[in-house]
Amino acid sequence: MPDIRALILRAPGANCDMEAAFALEQAGALPERIHVNRLRERPTLLNDYQILLIPGGFTYGDDVAAGKILAVQLQTFLAETLERFRDAGKLILGICNGFQVLLKAGLIVPADPITHHVPATLTNNKPAGFQDRWLSLGVIPEHKCPFLEGYVSMEVPIAHGEGRFITSDANTLQKLEAAGQLVLRYIPGPGQRADTPFNPNSSELDVAGVCDSTGRVLGLMPHPERHVLPTQHPRWTRRGLAPRGDGLLLFENAVRYFR
Repeated sequence: MPDIRALILRAPGANCDMEAAFALEQAGALPERIHVNRLRERPTLLNDYQILLIPGGFTYGDDVAAGKILAVQLQTFLAETLERFRDAGKLILGICNGFQVLLKAGLIVPADPITHHVPATLTNNKPAGFQDRWLSLGVIPEHKCPFLEGYVSMEVPIAHGEGRFITSDANTLQKLEAAGQLVLRYIPGPGQRADTPFNPNSSELDVAGVCDSTGRVLGLMPHPERHVLPTQHPRWTRRGLAPRGDGLLLFENAVRYFR
């Protein structure tokens, strides 16, 4: 059986690359952590991998806006390389800061070819403030994203201050919803009343994750790599030990896609 290799893209301020590597290893992949400067020097490195993962953290201190500087680097130096990688049928995953990077680089929602404006972004939470807690996600049933096969819902943690998904206009939001790209939504957790606030950042349509038109590029604000082992859940001693963490299947799906 061939090895499935994953490139985890490091940059100054990224701090979830080790957790991402562990999750991929548990799923049966061979992850390697490579700095963005190495990839800029030798873009053909990407040819040796089937999965590209941009992890969470605070790349370049989130100066200007969260993920913006790394997004500009990808747009400026690696746009064609990343497009070829995607068009070759490979998978790209962005988690938290990685989602911010992919979205602002135009790899999930394409930029306007004339203005180069991406008509969707992730901005400051509303109300403002850093959110660090566990919550529940629902997976839309009509999705076409290989990462999410077999999911109906999952419990995972969030840790972000700029996770509010918004679009430039209602037409863009409607198009993304109609195309089945708004694949993950915040939902009430187990035992939580539906009228209790469950959207941590006021994202439009409670959006927590978005895929591109192919389904092979996925970005999500919550951290599935932090719920790979069942003992990572804060209430496992009260609920009883589950067979696995909710996030593991997402990484297993990525590996299975190539087998």
